[in-house]
Amino acid sequence: MQQWIEAPSGSGMRLDLLLATIPAIKSRSSAQKMIESGSVRISGKKELRPSRILRANDCVEYVLPAPPKIPDTAGLNQDLTVLYEDDDCLVIEKPAGIAVHPGNGISMNDATILDGIRYLFRKRKLPFSQSEVLVHRLDKETTGCLLIAKNPKAHMALQKQFETRSVEKFYLALVAGIPSPKAAKIDAPIGRHTGDRTRMSIVQVGKTRHASTTYRTLSAENGMALLSCELHTGRTHQIRVHLLSIGHPILGDEKYQTTVSTKVTAAMQVDFLCLHAWKLSFVSPSSKKKVSVECPLPKRFSEFLSAHDLQIRV
Repeated sequence: MQQWIEAPSGSGMRLDLLLATIPAIKSRSSAQKMIESGSVRISGKKELRPSRILRANDCVEYVLPAPPKIPDTAGLNQDLTVLYEDDDCLVIEKPAGIAVHPGNGISMNDATILDGIRYLFRKRKLPFSQSEVLVHRLDKETTGCLLIAKNPKAHMALQKQFETRSVEKFYLALVAGIPSPKAAKIDAPIGRHTGDRTRMSIVQVGKTRHASTTYRTLSAENGMALLSCELHTGRTHQIRVHLLSIGHPILGDEKYQTTVSTKVTAAMQVDFLCLHAWKLSFVSPSSKKKVSVECPLPKRFSEFLSAHDLQIRV
């Protein structure tokens, strides 16, 4: 279906940058592909140049690419560990290196956690709907608790809990340096990075959303600190951005790093993102009782902490 957007008054804006502001397009590279495929017109004429500079109030018409068809397969057995399950939901242990769902930078041929969830649903003879199973997200390299809804009603109820911020979420993060104070609350809005749309940042201009994280130092050794981080909101890359903002980025994080964290990561031979979705508490739609789930650390994370005398001191 053809849609349109009007260039802002004053304009002088590139065509691809304007299209990238549309949520359904998501990124500048996606906008460029749309333009080069002939899916964009300006004042009725096809435009193939992403760099085209728009005039004030130009009418840009575009056709979004058709969503990829997802085959109705049996899914993929990823040997996902189920940490908790009842009639309406389950909590799985998400491994590192697998994206939760298709998105920017993910090839259509790449397996995602959704493939593993589809497999679990087939084993349980449950109907699978891609849009009604994921209640929240974890970054590709992040491990730990991932909550899954087993039916549309449960999906709505669980998402409501995330929206009202009644879900308790605690992460373990290993960072460069030792924070001072040892515990604090970070209140800083997060928005899309102005120079790199794959990154988020703390900005004072443009579109931002309130974000709040509380951290507490559990132990510290050799210029590293193990933190417990509670998320009070759920913004994209929130913990990673907030810890970077106070000068203590997560070790192994190639997207949000500093010169110091890069040196520590190399010196300690860290080859994974040291971020783990540790604890998750919510109210089960089935029993109406509070459920608390804790996910053990992955073996390499746990062994690294032990080797450097870093302990989870609750």
